[in-house]
Amino acid sequence: MTVSSGVLGHAGARRRVLVITGDPIAPAMAGPGIRACELARVLSATMDVRVASLASVEPVDFPFEIVVAHRTKLIRHVDWADVLVVQGFVLALNPWLAKTNKVIVADLYDPMHFEHLEDARSLELRAATREVDQTLAALTGQLRRADFFICASEKQRDMWLGHLAAVGRINPFTYAADDTLRNLIDVVPFGISDEKMSPTAHGIKGVIDGISANDKVVLWGGGVYNWFDPLTLIRAMAKIATKRNRDTTSGKREPNARLFFLGVAHPNPDVAALDMVTRARALSDELGLTGTTVFFNETWVPYAERANYLADADLGVSTHLEHLETAFSFRTRILDYLWAGLPVVSTAGDAFADIIESSGAGIVVPEREVDALSDALETLLFTKAGTVAAQASHKLSTSFLWSTVAKPLVDFCESATPAADRAVRRRAIPSRFVAPSWLAGKIRGARAAWQQGGVTGIARRFSGK
Repeated sequence: MTVSSGVLGHAGARRRVLVITGDPIAPAMAGPGIRACELARVLSATMDVRVASLASVEPVDFPFEIVVAHRTKLIRHVDWADVLVVQGFVLALNPWLAKTNKVIVADLYDPMHFEHLEDARSLELRAATREVDQTLAALTGQLRRADFFICASEKQRDMWLGHLAAVGRINPFTYAADDTLRNLIDVVPFGISDEKMSPTAHGIKGVIDGISANDKVVLWGGGVYNWFDPLTLIRAMAKIATKRNRDTTSGKREPNARLFFLGVAHPNPDVAALDMVTRARALSDELGLTGTTVFFNETWVPYAERANYLADADLGVSTHLEHLETAFSFRTRILDYLWAGLPVVSTAGDAFADIIESSGAGIVVPEREVDALSDALETLLFTKAGTVAAQASHKLSTSFLWSTVAKPLVDFCESATPAADRAVRRRAIPSRFVAPSWLAGKIRGARAAWQQGGVTGIARRFSGK
């Protein structure tokens, strides 16, 4: 296998960037595919960009070349590029990439090992450990090899800095190059389209049987993964429905709240059916809400059509449980809510909860609290507080435009500089502790003081008396 060096050697000054994702690129895409394409869109303004999917490609409208590249077909595209941007298991599935001299950016926006801790809860502990270990090995491989890293938040960055330190990447070489380490790892959160939302048709109101143009729609704008909590939300919707029905005394039909799950069938066929989807359906059926108050969209909405659904929503919701995955997550669905200028109700505990609360873009509630959640939903759906929160949501959206948040990645790719420790990064991290000279001297001194005077001798030596 022969791949050219990572040194810019082609005619012209424009960098060549290859963004590689393991997800399908298609009209209906999940987060990894969306992120790959939107980052590529920003990079393509000043660089030559290709997106390569290791899965499949269907026709989509983006201003750059998109290719499907299985195994050896990937070599030609890697050979073309100066910089590789990888995510997920790309490097683990193609270990030969790590042996090239290409400048590699690892996108760590998704702490996969924490997600897999949640996914593996139903497994026997040894099987769960094997699954999480494989994920951790894939992440560690990226952390050892890549020249630059991006993640979704400052809290994530702190976590990844710890991991980088553990594998020897925070060392005299990288520290001398930049003592803030921003040239090693920086924050590039998920973003919002720079284009104004322009719906072309109704997606929910008057289209879905049981949801009228007069109803208030609560939108669950993404997948129902195992680390989310749709169950408390469904119970809160049941409480609201009971109250609204009881309070309606006139013959006039009053607006009611309807919960719409935007997609329960994942667009990536390699993603297995999730237990939480089954549990959410079962609870909704048990409470008699399915098709009247709670609605499940059985398909995944095409990325280009999501505006039609967002425009029909009155509120965006994200409920989850407080655990490790939550603490380091970055709920990308909330960005679509901001793009649409929707008020947001979210569970506390993740990075976005603080942003929502401090900006006034919505209400944050404790986990598993049905009463608090139903009160928050009613407040934003049926009072003027919803209008105020919607205005704050729209204002907040300008901080997350893709063209803004991607700047650290753009800056790095334009320079395409190998990491400062590239020449020494393959050195072995010592498995046995050997005291450095300054510490060895203190240890010898302490030993001598102990022999001469025991505890008193040590105390005298280190107190200077």
